Amino acid sequence: VLPSTSPSASRVGAMDKGTAKVVREYVTRVVTSVQGMKTLVLDHETTAIVSMVMTQSQILQHEVFLIDTLHAPHADRMPHLKAVYYVRPTAENVKRICDALHDPRYGEYHIFLTNIASEKAINALAEADHHEVIQQVQEMYGDYLAINPELFSLGVPTVAGLRGSNHDQAVFDRVVQGVLAALLSFKTKPAIRYQANSSACEKVAQKVAGTIEHEGELFAFRARDVPPLLLVVDRREDAVSPLLNQWTYQSMVHELMGINNSRVDMSGSPGVKPELKEVVLSVDSDPFYAQNMFLNFGDLGANVKALVDEYQAKTHSQRKIDSIADMQAFVENYPEFRKMSGTVSKHVALMSELSRIVDARALMEVSQVEQELACTEDHSSAVQEVESLLANRAVTPDDKLRLVLLYALRYEQSETSALHRFVD
Repeated sequence: VLPSTSPSASRVGAMDKGTAKVVREYVTRVVTSVQGMKTLVLDHETTAIVSMVMTQSQILQHEVFLIDTLHAPHADRMPHLKAVYYVRPTAENVKRICDALHDPRYGEYHIFLTNIASEKAINALAEADHHEVIQQVQEMYGDYLAINPELFSLGVPTVAGLRGSNHDQAVFDRVVQGVLAALLSFKTKPAIRYQANSSACEKVAQKVAGTIEHEGELFAFRARDVPPLLLVVDRREDAVSPLLNQWTYQSMVHELMGINNSRVDMSGSPGVKPELKEVVLSVDSDPFYAQNMFLNFGDLGANVKALVDEYQAKTHSQRKIDSIADMQAFVENYPEFRKMSGTVSKHVALMSELSRIVDARALMEVSQVEQELACTEDHSSAVQEVESLLANRAVTPDDKLRLVLLYALRYEQSETSALHRFVD
């Protein structure tokens, strides 16, 4: 098994690239390292991982004839094609590959695993290769969902199962594997610190540290004067922040509409155009989003208006075509013109839907009370304001629950706590 860290790490520090670029380089290396026509085989998780950094058309440019899933039923043999697997090294995935090797559908098998493969997994693949069709097995550590340059996710719905003695082993393994993949892909051997009063943090930190020590050759990176720090903290340490409504662009879209693998489902939005029922929010493909994702709601509105004004100005300038040169200039600029049209339509639609939700759910009023509960100490006023919002039919049950939880966190120990008045 050949380990492979960031493909161009020798030229550019991987830490300077961002998550999407690192994962994209892995995927590009996977599809370009195998010459000739091929099928790219993905599992459920790597399908999402790849889709967040490359489009299908970009993948097909590299002699990829077909994109298939590991869980798809067996089809006709295609010995003229090479199978390129990009999958997680789970026991289930390894078994499915072994099953495929018993009756090979393709002429060659090139297997790229997204994390450290166990000796048991490698032996299983070797024993199943009766027809000697496996050409290579490599480790490529793009085993996480690249969201922002400095942010990735593992797609784990909840880590609540990590707490207590009977912790969820599958969730624990996925968290540890994801952290290890991130460290390897960024060529990083960190110092590790964890929250001392959290058993979950301690278990994760110890497992990561133990694996780094056991896989010493993989982590034999050039030492730095100041080693990077892996800090493992428990979300429960700050129970207030997740309960507060967010007012920056990316956070609002995710909180109020939901961002799933860089996609936003707007099919339930009133009056939305068919082409905008699902939109993509990607830092790599959308400069406006990249520049405004952390902007607050008020400033965002001004920037969306400026974007519309810029588009209208360009639209007006494009209408004047009096000569062959004008026609040529229009044709040359048309792809960018169409792209800008799509960008404008998308962000206007998102802004409109956010504004509708804010008004419909009285979120301005809710957020004001949330901030007062979190930051000020005025018990009598807090009780009145919470009771008022609980009686407001525009406020959703979820928002009411969050208000009560914030009140409980703030005043539960108070002798005059009115928590019992809010519980139905």
